[in-house]
Amino acid sequence: MPVQLTKRIVTAAMPQERPYELRDTTVRGLILRVQPSGYKAWIIQWAWGKRRTLGQFGHLTLEQARAHAALAMAEVIQQGLPSIAKAKRTSCTLADFLTDHYAPWVVSELKTGARSLQIIRAAFPDFMSRQLTAIDATAIEHWWKARLATNSVHTGEPVCKATLSRQFAALRSALSKAVEWKLLASNPLLGVRNKSAEGRVVIRYLTPSEESRLRSALIARDSAAVSARVSGNVWRSQRKAAALPLIPEGGYMDHMTPVVLLAMNTGLRRGELLSLTWNDVDLVAKMITVRAERAKSGRQRHVPLNAEALEVLTRWRAQCADRPVIFEPNDVKTAWVKLLSKAKITNCRFHDLRHHFASRLVTKGVDLNTVRELLGHADLKMTLRYAHLAPDHLAAAVEKLAA
Repeated sequence: MPVQLTKRIVTAAMPQERPYELRDTTVRGLILRVQPSGYKAWIIQWAWGKRRTLGQFGHLTLEQARAHAALAMAEVIQQGLPSIAKAKRTSCTLADFLTDHYAPWVVSELKTGARSLQIIRAAFPDFMSRQLTAIDATAIEHWWKARLATNSVHTGEPVCKATLSRQFAALRSALSKAVEWKLLASNPLLGVRNKSAEGRVVIRYLTPSEESRLRSALIARDSAAVSARVSGNVWRSQRKAAALPLIPEGGYMDHMTPVVLLAMNTGLRRGELLSLTWNDVDLVAKMITVRAERAKSGRQRHVPLNAEALEVLTRWRAQCADRPVIFEPNDVKTAWVKLLSKAKITNCRFHDLRHHFASRLVTKGVDLNTVRELLGHADLKMTLRYAHLAPDHLAAAVEKLAA
């Protein structure tokens, strides 16, 4: 009911069986709603079906309600929406956001979700206690410069820009979900200059000398473990202690030798190797199955086992056949760094064993599409990085024109 509201009319408005409203004719959009209980509330309506409660009569006088309504209608004219209609977003710290909101979603929805969480927490420890709204372009610039000035805890070498770019991308992706979940008004990192770095131009693979030294280091490592176990059991026997299981002659100290040799002979990614179960291995058919849920491309593939890979898995199974998962550790970084030091090899990642596998295939004349299938590349563009390793094959193709 339109009426010019006064203090007397508002006070005298009596409850009825049903709620009713009095619309002020002095300030457009201001409404007094009276409930059957006697509760009276001030409401602002700026369009059909678009309204918000300003407050209770008694807390807001008629003059105050009119002032709020007039301001809201002015915002409608200027901005199209009054500030009272804008959802109030609550913020939280990055640590709370990761634990309470992001972790449950990313671990269940993304194959690499747990890894993404680990990257963010390890790369941004100083951001954990910050409110999400305090993580902005300036904070990222300071973080970027500080990280470039530090060395990796694993290799002792300076952190490369490609690594920082991946860490930055992981955080930016997480903050995009915070916007989607109304914890942030906008992602402050979307406008940050793309800090992506070019990938490695030179594909790193082992030279024959490096491969020889790596294999020698693995043999020395396992031989030392066999001797140490025998010596240790003699010491335990003298003290009437239970003997530890002997490592069979020609056996392995631990998972490291089988993992490295398999990587060199199958080209499997580190994550694919460490997630293998014995159900994925068919020693009779000489085949490993990389399941879709564990493959980076999301596609299942089958990788044949050559003679060395088959021998490695057969010997390793004799030592640990009672375990469903072939390799129990979650990572091999520490052992890999020590192994490289023993073999006197520098600037080599575990992932480079995958490049080593591919480069050996290409140099022996295997066509690139077959290499692509073995590596599990979704796109041939990734495999073309190895094309320069087959100059004889390319030269022979060009020579056909001379005929």
